[in-house]
Amino acid sequence: MEKENHRNSPIAINKEDFREIGYRLIDTLSNFYETINERPVTIGETPKQIQAILGNASMPENGTSVSELVIKTTDLLLNHSLLNGHPKFFGYITSSPTQIGALADLLAAAINPNVGANILSPMATSIEKQTVKWLAEFIGVSPNYGGLLVSGGNMANFTGFLAARTAKAPKSIKEEGLANASGEMVFYCSKATHTWIEKAAVLFGHGTKAIRWIPTLADNTMNTDILEKTIMDDEQQGKNPFLVIGNAGDVSTGVVDNLSKIASICKAHNLWFHIDGAYGVPAAAIPQYKELFDGIQEADSIALDPHKWLYAPLEAGCTLVKNPQHLIDTYSAHPVYYNFDSSADEPSLNYYEYGFQNSRGFRALKVWMALQQAGKNGYIKMIHEDIELAQQLFEEAQKHEELEAVTQNLSITALRYIPLNYVREEGMDETYLNTLNEKLLNELQQHGEVFLSNAVVEDKYCLRACIVNFRTSKNDIREVVEIIVREGRKVYEKLQKR
Repeated sequence: MEKENHRNSPIAINKEDFREIGYRLIDTLSNFYETINERPVTIGETPKQIQAILGNASMPENGTSVSELVIKTTDLLLNHSLLNGHPKFFGYITSSPTQIGALADLLAAAINPNVGANILSPMATSIEKQTVKWLAEFIGVSPNYGGLLVSGGNMANFTGFLAARTAKAPKSIKEEGLANASGEMVFYCSKATHTWIEKAAVLFGHGTKAIRWIPTLADNTMNTDILEKTIMDDEQQGKNPFLVIGNAGDVSTGVVDNLSKIASICKAHNLWFHIDGAYGVPAAAIPQYKELFDGIQEADSIALDPHKWLYAPLEAGCTLVKNPQHLIDTYSAHPVYYNFDSSADEPSLNYYEYGFQNSRGFRALKVWMALQQAGKNGYIKMIHEDIELAQQLFEEAQKHEELEAVTQNLSITALRYIPLNYVREEGMDETYLNTLNEKLLNELQQHGEVFLSNAVVEDKYCLRACIVNFRTSKNDIREVVEIIVREGRKVYEKLQKR
């Protein structure tokens, strides 16, 4: 007869099975990490092929052996995924994830704290608070900045955007909404800003016409003279400017805006200064690049993504705010069914008051553990090496007679393939070369030797390599150049036969 204090649950795993299955999985993953460079980045399977492998069965009526399920699922993921941990993965801005981050996620899931309220997650809340402080210190701003971990760049920027609006809008906005605000609330960013700003404009009720897209200079930084003139014009027309966004590493080319100048303009016009540093701001920790980020200390809010250049497994974004009270003013609510009040003697930090989520996973753990494993100097070394590898790729392209090096900033290099015997004809060469390089990129992404993304720079369709990968070596860069040229020749030959 079953004991009354024991429940026979179909989802539980006994101690012996959990240990055996877990050890086997760790052994498999250890081998995976050790041999990842021998695998293709991707095998280029189509959605139909993937669906055929996965099958179309209905949800099973009865349960499956855990051991069998883990073996099957491990095979599906290891052998049918794009491996962004591969040393030749340079696509978009997804980093090679740390092993300690994987272990941290396992530990976080086992404890499963809800990091929305301190009473539900006392240690996790303190670890997240310390993580936020360390991130602020790392990039060179005051450790008094507050903030929280979020899912990624979109949410980190959204969180700062709404804090800015609350701080600069009429106090009645929460009750009366945007429609009753005096003067249209408008905001400013360069043409190179990530598409999150368009989402924010739509989702938060401003409309895309409220965005003031500021042109860029030849180096792709925001034209601050036009920024200031546009602000003044809006003020004269009765608009209500409230926010300027500076890029600390734009997503296409890695350019850092003149943050110091933007900060001065914001101060003169009483505007909120937000920095989108989701990708690039960790480079501010490198002594040689510190001046490039001058002005960062003046930011009212900063978005950065540990799952980009701090190598955390997805998901891990972060919003930092100079005065965290602005987050509380924006997001705090106290319904009767919340019993999370702080004691008078020792106020508690409840992260549900800092952002969109009430129930929150323990994202900070993998960042906190990795920051300790590598230390500040370890991260400076890895980030600096990534930049040097991007510079190497740019230099290799400059030297190669079939490649054109286009731009290089931080750890992003843009280049394109130009056939050796290609004779440019006035009025058609750029269109042809854009088509050639687009087709080449598609071939490279499918074949799996290297994974690049694209950028359009001055109307040139470029192959774009973003190196946020602690596994990449100098030899990988040399091999990537050979792959690009070899495959470029094949694509050119195909186009010539048409």
